[in-house]
Amino acid sequence: MKILSVNAGSSSLKFTAYEMPEEEVLMSGYIEKIGLPDSFYTLKLNGEKIKKEVLISNHQEAVEKVIEELLAYKIINDLNEIKAVGHRVVHGGDKYADSVVIDEEVIKTVEDISPLAPLHNPANLVGIKACMESFKEAKHVAIFDTAFHQTMPAINYLYPVPYSWYEDYQIRKYGFHGTSHRYINDYMQNLLGKKDINIISCHIGSGGSITAILDGKSYDTTMGFSPNAGIMMGTRCGDIDYSLIFYMMNKTGMSVDEVDTILNKKSGLLGITGKYSDHRDIEEAMDKGEECAILANEMYVNRIAKYIADYYVTLNGKVDAIVFTAGLGENAITFRKDVIDRLNCIGLKIDEEANDGIARYRDKQEGIISSKDSVCPIYVIPTDEEVMIARDAYNAVK
Repeated sequence: MKILSVNAGSSSLKFTAYEMPEEEVLMSGYIEKIGLPDSFYTLKLNGEKIKKEVLISNHQEAVEKVIEELLAYKIINDLNEIKAVGHRVVHGGDKYADSVVIDEEVIKTVEDISPLAPLHNPANLVGIKACMESFKEAKHVAIFDTAFHQTMPAINYLYPVPYSWYEDYQIRKYGFHGTSHRYINDYMQNLLGKKDINIISCHIGSGGSITAILDGKSYDTTMGFSPNAGIMMGTRCGDIDYSLIFYMMNKTGMSVDEVDTILNKKSGLLGITGKYSDHRDIEEAMDKGEECAILANEMYVNRIAKYIADYYVTLNGKVDAIVFTAGLGENAITFRKDVIDRLNCIGLKIDEEANDGIARYRDKQEGIISSKDSVCPIYVIPTDEEVMIARDAYNAVK
């Protein structure tokens, strides 16, 4: 059975065509920097990696490009060969604790929840609607990033606001990147040979979140009511004092929506540098001595290190492993070292040679980067949200 996994992010779209249940990858692709003038995508097919530089203005064009390549390389000869399409959806609110077959009601619910994830849910919906129009005979399944975090206890998902806000308006922490954190959890359970693992999963990409996993379940996570919480990110501010929102409204006359747009789309690394939201651009600017890039990087490192330390204490120091994953976590060698060096005081130590050898573009893409005298092992593990999406889609079709 051929199943397509679609993962539309704020500025990217990953796709993988699988033969299920074997989980054989027929083709995969990663479209990056959507909406930027230097957008490009890479395809992987029969062990060959193909890069194509092309202007892709929005997610609709990205989905059309996926279909074009599937047909061009004869992964399929007819769109009806795709029996199911699994779609990553960032926010399911309190409506969905598991994956669900998509119908008009699901689409409407995801649209209604979009203000809680303004960078992603609209992009997810573009992918869903475009694929539903093209793959008419396939079942379409929504896999929600919020589902994995439904195991958080009330002490962690409740905010110290009037309890009626939770009862009447579902104001609570939801958490995101659940598909990635679930993959890391499953992978580490198999690697360590036990289910009740305690790990700190660090998903660091253009968006980022850190999750404390206790006994193999999400216990706490940095993202909250919306994805704009926790660490600073490419364009998101992360944790701030809410009072500055009203201060800026009074000072500038901006509306709530205008301030919200700035905090989601013009803050984080982009806000500090004024021009860079991608960490690869930050690294190039740092090499040139640009002070704004150096400052943004130091702020980013500092906030990630703070949360790792926080969750190390939350897990009472009984941590089986710390895992770096996602684009930046898997590839930014110096960045990982900078984060770990900030945590020497709690006994975390890096093996620089091991760290230098692990990245997506190196021969080795996963492994331990901590030294033998580190208080716990530190891993780099490439995440695979696509296979999690495909598994859920396949199970839904069954």
